[in-house]
Amino acid sequence: MNKNLLITGASRGIGRATALLAAAGGWAVGVNYRSDRAAADEVVAQIAAMGGKAMALPGDVANEEDVQRLFEAMDKFGPLHGLVVNAGIVAPPMPLLEMSGERLQRMFDVNVLGSYLTAREGARRMARSRGGEGGSMVLVSSVAASLGAPFEYVDYAGAKGAMDVLTRGLAKELGGEGVRVNAVRPGLIDTEIHASGGQPDRAERLGKATPLGRAGRAEEVAEAIVWLLDDKASYTTGALIDIAGGR
Repeated sequence: MNKNLLITGASRGIGRATALLAAAGGWAVGVNYRSDRAAADEVVAQIAAMGGKAMALPGDVANEEDVQRLFEAMDKFGPLHGLVVNAGIVAPPMPLLEMSGERLQRMFDVNVLGSYLTAREGARRMARSRGGEGGSMVLVSSVAASLGAPFEYVDYAGAKGAMDVLTRGLAKELGGEGVRVNAVRPGLIDTEIHASGGQPDRAERLGKATPLGRAGRAEEVAEAIVWLLDDKASYTTGALIDIAGGR
């Protein structure tokens, strides 16, 4: 029997890589996107080509009504067994003293509020006391939560710190409900998110200074996420796993 998985922000980067890998392992995948329908449809088409099942699901995770509609659409697959809380944004690098209130509002709306809303809806569906079948939730945090990202993304780093706290707390709330909650904390991963922050070469440029001497690949993060989703990780919950090349 297929297990059903929802991934937010699955049209690109780590979310896309996770969708493809999970589908190859038998998961039916909900591919959430905010605005790029073509990219989401491409992921769905690739999954269909490998014999898998997927559908593109629009929604801005910072909007509570969108999140609720997203999960209602995902209900068409049947019971939810897995959730990857991946959708997130960055902005152009600058120190905090130069950041506008509008930037900070959007950063925390998407990366913090959006993560909490998504995790809440996933918990409501997977918790056994609510009629769910249990499952696994993986939050995509960042090693920036430990490093602070000074002069670049202290707002982003702070938002990811909130995700670390959510991971630990929610793992304790849901352990008795048959739901495991873990986080991966990527470092310099070569994805499109750096271009959205105005530095398309950031991962490649800074990755050379890591102990492993290179940037990471989205597929390397996806491997860890899919392992955490799987029953192979059945005794792992509340964990924060750094995938950062030793940074």
